Amino acid sequence: MSVRVSVPRVGRRLASSPGMPRRAHPFAGPAAGATLRGLAWALLSCIAFGLSGTLAKGLMATGWSPLTTVSVRVGGAALLMGLPALWFMRHRLGVLRRHAGLIVGYGVIAVASTQLCYFLAVQTLPVAVALLIEYLAPIIIVGWLWARHGQRPGPLTVLGAVLAMTGLALVLGITGAVPVDLVGIGWALGAAVSLAGYFLLAAKPAPDLPPLVLVGVGMGVGTLTLLTIAALRVLPWQWSSAPVPMGPWVVSPLVPLTLLVLVTAVVAYTAGLFAARSLGSRVASFVSLVEVLAAVLFAWLFLAEVPGATQALGGVAILLGAIAVKVAETRSA
Repeated sequence: MSVRVSVPRVGRRLASSPGMPRRAHPFAGPAAGATLRGLAWALLSCIAFGLSGTLAKGLMATGWSPLTTVSVRVGGAALLMGLPALWFMRHRLGVLRRHAGLIVGYGVIAVASTQLCYFLAVQTLPVAVALLIEYLAPIIIVGWLWARHGQRPGPLTVLGAVLAMTGLALVLGITGAVPVDLVGIGWALGAAVSLAGYFLLAAKPAPDLPPLVLVGVGMGVGTLTLLTIAALRVLPWQWSSAPVPMGPWVVSPLVPLTLLVLVTAVVAYTAGLFAARSLGSRVASFVSLVEVLAAVLFAWLFLAEVPGATQALGGVAILLGAIAVKVAETRSA
């Protein structure tokens, strides 16, 4: 059934009068379209990123080390994206030199550090717990903006930080309800700091540097960083050809490795960068909290990992705290 709304003639004359300003519809126009596209990119990135911990933990259960797993993931993405990006920029190398700091920072922090710390964390922590700790990144961003740019947090931001810290205490089992692995917690906190850097770097203005070039060349820098760590033997380098159990299936390790490269690297980073460019670091980091729900779902389906009641309550508190922080930042912006 359709409903017609008639507008009085006087209203139509007033609305069309050149002297009367027109009110823009909040969900119309180019800006709204860009926002919706940014949200779509952000959700796609969240789902793709949310699968990475489950795939990596399945491989590590059969003998793969975190460093080897993340190196294959990032190295495969570098081959698929980095080489075409360099070919595309072969006549514009000056752009790459001008943004060398951004590219190196993106490759080292956003690519290598974030995922290596996260994979090291899921080795000893449940996927959901490691990711919840990592998603303290919005709180870290607030602290960075306060310390670096003097943006003092308001009451709602402080409330969000308190909620997040309370939730962190519950998730980490400080109450004694769940066991605590200090090494895994340390790696997860490292992933949180790196993720905050990822959001800030991805939203940095670079209009003459195509986003796919930043991702592709950044993957190459990340690969070199990980291979340097392997060469220094700081972390073990191990792999296995044993089949990988994934829920009701047992598959070749090529299956999770392919998904790690194509879905959780190529798709996830590309979509995440487009989202950050469209939405900004604050909104993109807010929407990225959906990744926690995706990761919990994938871990339940393929690893039979279900958070306990205490951890679930702590997770809700962390998410509410992050939401409060992002709402406060959006209002101030």
